[in-house]
Amino acid sequence: MASYRPVDDGGKKRVLVVGAGAAGMSCAQHLAQHPDKFDVTIIDAVDYCGGQAFSIPIDKEKHGASWLNQGVQGGSNIFHHTMTMFSRQGHHADPVKLQVSFGKDDKFWTNVFPTKLLARHTKEIKRFHTMLKIVRWFEVFFAIIPIKILMKLFFFSEEFANTVALPMVALFLGTGNYTPEVPTIILERLVTSPTYGMWYPGDPLTVASNLPPMVVFPNFSIFYEDWRKSLVEKGVKVRLSTELAEVVSRDKNGVVVKMIKRTPEPDHHNALSAWVAPASDPHGGADAGATEGEEHYDELVLCVLADTANRILGRTATYREKKVLGSAKFSDDITVTHTDSDYMKRHYENFYNPEQAVTQIEGVDQTTRIEMAKKSFKPMYYIKEYPEDLSKLEMCFDCTNYQSQFPPEVKFENHVFQTIFLNKKRDGHLWSIDEIDESKIIRKDWWHQLCHSFTHYLFVIPWMMFLQGRKHTRFAAAWTLINAHEIAVMSGIAAAVDLGAQYPEDLERDKFALLSFRLYYLLVYGRWYRKKAPQEGPGKDWASGLYGSIYQGPGVVNEDRTMWREEQKKGNST
Repeated sequence: MASYRPVDDGGKKRVLVVGAGAAGMSCAQHLAQHPDKFDVTIIDAVDYCGGQAFSIPIDKEKHGASWLNQGVQGGSNIFHHTMTMFSRQGHHADPVKLQVSFGKDDKFWTNVFPTKLLARHTKEIKRFHTMLKIVRWFEVFFAIIPIKILMKLFFFSEEFANTVALPMVALFLGTGNYTPEVPTIILERLVTSPTYGMWYPGDPLTVASNLPPMVVFPNFSIFYEDWRKSLVEKGVKVRLSTELAEVVSRDKNGVVVKMIKRTPEPDHHNALSAWVAPASDPHGGADAGATEGEEHYDELVLCVLADTANRILGRTATYREKKVLGSAKFSDDITVTHTDSDYMKRHYENFYNPEQAVTQIEGVDQTTRIEMAKKSFKPMYYIKEYPEDLSKLEMCFDCTNYQSQFPPEVKFENHVFQTIFLNKKRDGHLWSIDEIDESKIIRKDWWHQLCHSFTHYLFVIPWMMFLQGRKHTRFAAAWTLINAHEIAVMSGIAAAVDLGAQYPEDLERDKFALLSFRLYYLLVYGRWYRKKAPQEGPGKDWASGLYGSIYQGPGVVNEDRTMWREEQKKGNST
């Protein structure tokens, strides 16, 4: 690869954005709003935009839809930035009311109807809600304490902690097998916060009896391809199958990097290069003969995982960068997308079972919820605890029940599931992955996932502001706060704003979007964003509900399964 130096056009800052996922794309977009100030290049080692968010083709005649979102499927009504990005490209999210199925047999419970497990733990459930009030009052003292310590401090049983409390958090952001290490504040806020509390308001009788209002995302491969095209139209250089091999220098003259050109794979998911993993690694060693080329930029935005950023910076990394980035913990998980309904029946509760339901809890009649469950119990998100160690989990989606492009009624044998096996190095011996019928597997995807350990909030998050902007380098990705698509989008916008771009006026008039961005910018950059947009204009009426947390802008529709009806007209769904 030949040496390349971007043209210095009239004093523009030459910005290299590394990573074309949500963070990188949003950073590039907001820099591109200022063509007089920035010359933007965005690269990714794979051959598509979207990072962990992409779609795969499936059999329409069998499953009722021709595509499936992989990696990222949905989110919360508070994702104002994400849904605004959808609307900018002519897409929208659909609403959905979340139903869960946690555990199996005598350890099963759900938010849809009360079960014998909950009846067995009525005293602990009451104490759980009392505990949450105490934690709320004294949040500053409890905030960073790991949940596993909290459970012991308040003398909860092992069964309650592992089968009731931990799954409530593991669902949120996929904290998985590191849930016992998650800070207490996340559990507390999930139940007590009226804005982003998934289980708000908590139920002192059955833990959680609400159906959380969520959103499911559009076809991510199409959305991100539309976004890529719009960036190219704005003058952004989008270079896929291009990998940053090494940062050579960062000094007063800017940033010098070495790049390699990757060989695109047919499915666009390029294997790890020899610069990342050796040929002895089953996932690595690709493009070992690629030639490095040197390139020069003024600013660098690393929209990659913390350990990847640490590796890329190499010998140019400062002591502080090595310590902070090196403190982020990751695990290797695998998602198996399959249609093995027998596996699901063996390991999860998929249907209403009258033998598991109870009609009264503490003398309070529950027949209304029971009757609803008989008609419409369709779990979307599952968790099972491993019998050998109840603190270790397996997670699963019924994508047919959850994703909005599928018809409302599909035979269970034709449902598409995504089962997620967590932390191979530590917990792989517990996995039941070999029980899934190989002939019914559609795809397998490995992920290098952030562990939301309490240490992340002690040794990484508080110190990010001391890294941002130093040595012409900024970091933007979900790991800079919490692993969510919304955080990734905000982090990219924040990097662009810090470089001198403007925060969008419509989002500034959306009071909850502005509040969220201000808090993120303050926490991760140590700066408070000051309002600049006029009060009147688009965005003013996008925020509704308490504190404006419910998004009602153009990026979401009001009726569920709208996507299915649209896809039917296009011939993509049955």
